[in-house]
Amino acid sequence: MTNLDKFKNSIAQTSDAPMGLEISHAEGPYLYTTNGKRYVDFISGIAVSSLGHRHPKVIEGIKEQINKHLHVMVYGEFVQKPQLKFAELLTSILPNKLDQVYFVNSGTEANEGALKLAKKHTGRSKLVAFKNSYHGDTHGSLSVTGRDVYRDPYLPLLPDVHFLEFNSFEGLEDVIDDKTAAVILEPIQGEGGIIPSDEKWLKEIRERCNDSGALLIYDEIQSGFGRTGKMFAFEHYGIAPDILCLAKAMSGGMPMGAFVASKEIFEAFMYNPPLNHVTTFGGHPVSCAAALANLNELLSGDYLEKAKLIEKKSKEKLKGKGILEVRGKGAMLGLQLESKELTQKVVKQCFSLGILLGWTLHSETLIRLAPPLIIEEDLLNDVLTVIMMSIEQHS
Repeated sequence: MTNLDKFKNSIAQTSDAPMGLEISHAEGPYLYTTNGKRYVDFISGIAVSSLGHRHPKVIEGIKEQINKHLHVMVYGEFVQKPQLKFAELLTSILPNKLDQVYFVNSGTEANEGALKLAKKHTGRSKLVAFKNSYHGDTHGSLSVTGRDVYRDPYLPLLPDVHFLEFNSFEGLEDVIDDKTAAVILEPIQGEGGIIPSDEKWLKEIRERCNDSGALLIYDEIQSGFGRTGKMFAFEHYGIAPDILCLAKAMSGGMPMGAFVASKEIFEAFMYNPPLNHVTTFGGHPVSCAAALANLNELLSGDYLEKAKLIEKKSKEKLKGKGILEVRGKGAMLGLQLESKELTQKVVKQCFSLGILLGWTLHSETLIRLAPPLIIEEDLLNDVLTVIMMSIEQHS
């Protein structure tokens, strides 16, 4: 029995056709398999490995921490240096009202915590979300995910969740009211098709939240930490949230998530009763040490400029027959092709040529382009050339 057979037998499967690459090791922009093949990871582990795989600074931070201690106590009880230093650095680059961090283990947990915090702080239960959004797969985050094909098998979900059209002004004034605890949205919809917010629309939502007392939650699980050419996607708009949810690229490949809000809002977790939102492994010291090294590196390098270069090169090179659009910001891009068949052929051919691309969950004709921000310009050009040649061949 091969390792792939054992994998299918022993590990719960989420599709009947996993890619099945048997990974030997990974370095920089590359994945290496046990049969000696090398792949360019042009989706960065689904927007996780923005500094590439095994960045030396991140590895150094991990090694330094594992020589000190691993888990010592549930979240929030002991002072742990990696948590403290990372929280201080993260909040120092955010708007003043985002001055406290709650660490968790994943993006969906960040969204779960943010929803709970909004309900507890406001004393309200109504939630507003948007169609084609994606916020995770646990019951709470799935409840505000705007895609029925993923929701329907698990109904009933949270009550009092209301969905509006993304980037549409219709319904904003009527639906966001004094019964609303929170509005949750992605400044750039990821799985929904790499769709940036309209600035006027986002401003109107911010104003409706201000007027009604609802909290505005940004899900920047995928768009945070430099991927869009700004450290956070909301900086493109200059419209800050009340709660910011983060994960994926935050910790250089280690499992970690967080939600950030004001001290005033977070007080809701301290009382009536105390410890009303807790986590055992959230803020794991090794993950925090990796995140600290990761953020220091992002801040010290020219990675935001590299994200902008990736956008510029991609939009320049990916033009022609079969291509409808390249949309998004920075290195969070969606390549919209004219048919499902063409998309399948391009992804399959690029895979055979050692380039790992990805579809989004919500579109059969959109290819996700999310290369690591450490990719060299020559390699970027080579990959884009191969993608373009494949499109031309199959159009």
